[in-house]
Amino acid sequence: MSHLPVVATKMSGEMDKPLISRRLVDSDGSLAEAPSEAPKVGILGSGDFARSLATRLVSSGFSVVVGSRNPKRTAGLFPSSAQVTLREEAVSSPEVIFLAVFREHYSSLCGLSDQLAGKILVDVSNPTEQEHLRHRESNAEYLASLFPTCMVVKAFNVISAWTLQAGPRDGNRQVPICSDQPEAKRAISEMVHAMGFMPVDMGSLASAREVEAMPLRLLPGWKVPALLALGLFVCFYAYNFIRDVLHPYVQEGKNKFYKLPVSVVNTTLPCVAYVLLSLVYLPGVLAAALQLRRGTKYRRFPDWLDHWLQHRKQMGLLSFFCAALHAGYSFCLPLLRSHRYELVNLAVKQVANKSHLWVEEEVWRMEIYVSLGVLALGTLSLLAVTSLPSIANSLNWREFSFVQSTLGFVALVLSTLHTLTYGWTRAFEESRYKFYLPPTFTLTLLVPCVVILAKGLFLLPCFSRRLAKIRRGWEKDGAVKFALPTDHILVEKTSHV
Repeated sequence: MSHLPVVATKMSGEMDKPLISRRLVDSDGSLAEAPSEAPKVGILGSGDFARSLATRLVSSGFSVVVGSRNPKRTAGLFPSSAQVTLREEAVSSPEVIFLAVFREHYSSLCGLSDQLAGKILVDVSNPTEQEHLRHRESNAEYLASLFPTCMVVKAFNVISAWTLQAGPRDGNRQVPICSDQPEAKRAISEMVHAMGFMPVDMGSLASAREVEAMPLRLLPGWKVPALLALGLFVCFYAYNFIRDVLHPYVQEGKNKFYKLPVSVVNTTLPCVAYVLLSLVYLPGVLAAALQLRRGTKYRRFPDWLDHWLQHRKQMGLLSFFCAALHAGYSFCLPLLRSHRYELVNLAVKQVANKSHLWVEEEVWRMEIYVSLGVLALGTLSLLAVTSLPSIANSLNWREFSFVQSTLGFVALVLSTLHTLTYGWTRAFEESRYKFYLPPTFTLTLLVPCVVILAKGLFLLPCFSRRLAKIRRGWEKDGAVKFALPTDHILVEKTSHV
């Protein structure tokens, strides 16, 4: 087994090589035989993941032996340079064996325990959500209990078959690895490097349950922001329905239920986007006020505020999503037949009354309103793009802070001006209060105006200087004390804002 890490180390710098190495390709485009000195790796299994893994290993310079229950049927599915044989023959010579089979098939390999003794078994399996809840031990720990003479390593379970085929450029590069044997973990880490990925040491095999839970998580950081956005949408949609659809039907007998699919949705989306954007910057204001009140930065924020701070990115992206949908719906409004009918009716009335329908104030209001909306959406687009990891990693901290904090606040101000221009004098017209309910835009202005006023207040020298001193370590009692939570769970929850 000692020859494997040496060869893999030589190839660890080939992070960006193509999936199929040139030296392994014949003139006719087929895979050529791997060199005899290539380190040999075994794979037990013939499914999609096993085929992708074999292809990636061959392209990385490894000699691959695949063990299958029916090698004649599956041989054509693998690269020509990979040897497909029976499982007993596949595990005889390689020192590293990848197990690409499900948990329920582990026991069928017990007959190979003597041949597998002393070898490295790499478990790449993933349990279903029901299996993960039903079993207390991970798949890797169960495998280690079946083969106590083997060195079991958990790896590659978070990498999809597509990523293995397309290469690390088109997918996640990180490969969590855990094992109780440091030598085995080191050997697999070097193989991961040779294949173009980045190994992440997760510790002992006891961490395998956590590693296996990673692919089961469905956007864990998006649950609360998504529910918040959905709740805001439902509330504003119901409010707009009462004002724009139900009120004309009850008071005037007009049927305007046709507005539900587009018009009411288009009125609701900017409300959700605007409130979500203000909620991105409200926790920062609360955190600053809390630090000013306490006179120190070395006390933890309340859990609710800490979680709020950690979800700001998701809320900002959802705000951009709703704003983009609002722009799309607005462009579609002239295409609606109901809108065309209203224009025709307005033109007929204008001709019948021989009136000149040109209101200078309304023309200016709409011009400014649309312009501010486009500027706000453009700024939000910039914020959304810079939140992508590939873009964020290319910015230094000052540039990232300027975009996310300064330009983000500019986007909030532009959105507020956009809303105020839309409302104009409508908030003071009695006819706008349907069922005594104020116009929707007046409700959306509450939180953003509080954030803007608080931000302006913190810019005053009496507050800004004190806040700067606190964030540089000053405390009002004159003694700097670092009080960190002793519980590791509390440490993970601690915000760095």
